[in-house]
Amino acid sequence: MVRMGLRLRSMKRALVLTDEQARHPFRASLPAHVRCTEYEAPAEVLWKLTRDDARGFATVYFATFAAVLVFIA
Repeated sequence: MVRMGLRLRSMKRALVLTDEQARHPFRASLPAHVRCTEYEAPAEVLWKLTRDDARGFATVYFATFAAVLVFIA
């Protein structure tokens, strides 16, 4: 009798589990509210390199370089 109750619960699910417009199996398995696009700007604007990005990269590069020199010496 318990087995029959479990079987009925497993059958109550959506017929379509994926979204065909996602174009990738992982993205199709995500809920719609997770896949929503919150960025309206084009990709060129999102990937633009700023002065803060270059300064941060240089800081990390030289800090790592100094740490390696201290470790070697």
